[in-house]
Amino acid sequence: MTQVLRWGLLSTARINRRLIPAMRCARRTKLVAVASRTQASADAYAAEWKIPCVLGSYQALLDDTGIDAVYISLPNSLHAEWAVRAAQAGKHVLCEKPLAQSVADCDRIQAAAGAAGVVVAEAIMYLYHPLLHEARRLAHTGALGEVGFVRGSFSFILDRPDNVRWKPELGGGALWDVGIYPVSFCRWILGEPDRVFAWQTLAGSGVDAATAGVLHFPGGEMAAFDCSFRHAFRTQVEVAGSEATLIIDRPFLLRPDSRMVLRDNQDHEEPIGDPRPDPYQCEVEAIAAAVFDGAPLPVPLSSSRSNVAALVALYESARLGTPVTL
Repeated sequence: MTQVLRWGLLSTARINRRLIPAMRCARRTKLVAVASRTQASADAYAAEWKIPCVLGSYQALLDDTGIDAVYISLPNSLHAEWAVRAAQAGKHVLCEKPLAQSVADCDRIQAAAGAAGVVVAEAIMYLYHPLLHEARRLAHTGALGEVGFVRGSFSFILDRPDNVRWKPELGGGALWDVGIYPVSFCRWILGEPDRVFAWQTLAGSGVDAATAGVLHFPGGEMAAFDCSFRHAFRTQVEVAGSEATLIIDRPFLLRPDSRMVLRDNQDHEEPIGDPRPDPYQCEVEAIAAAVFDGAPLPVPLSSSRSNVAALVALYESARLGTPVTL
């Protein structure tokens, strides 16, 4: 009998529209349920997306024995609480990024997952895509020469004043929302930083509308990133080596027209890799492989913990106006 991981959506957040098609295309995966804060909201959402099981509370989803795994797309401030509760209920978990907003909460999630024997992963979908694994392979195997610098950017105009990203009590802010991508990419290539420094522009609500920063690594490598809710849409990364530079356009929202090129010292460009696989389907299938086959996760909880530690340090640096050591 084919093993199938039965999924429930914990929340009716906008990001679900990316996951629902992926779950319906992914191998060994079936979307069976959705829960919202009210039965009426869940009923309407289930009718719109043709989801068979409807539950009127988040706890009801965790109590349902017909559900094996949950996707958590709640506001950032609620990720840790519901990831822990889901793991304690024996559910496998895919939790939207950031996994949590403190290292202590990351440790609570990891402890709950270990105690329950379940798979818990952060939904930082682009790192599940083969193109990003090829990028890291090229950087680590000498194809670029000696890699010494990484750069990443992610910005877009957020013009909805009531959006949760503007609300400090819900864990809003540009760094937590889009900055997590270039920061994670810098770490994906260079490892763990030992010092960071950041500057921020704050919105009226108190969250950061824009953040820029630098990361220093133990081997002397450096990285720079920026993220913003107030600049036009742009998303790109660059890995600079002594022999060549790797450039990816649209690395964090991968789609068929994303592009990765290797540019050598003679300014010759060579296209690399295939951007066409759906990164959301890649992450859903990775969870199934971890559950059923014991396959290692491309983004283990230890990596998510380190990313949260870097983000917390960047926020602290911006607050203090000084570099922060990790």
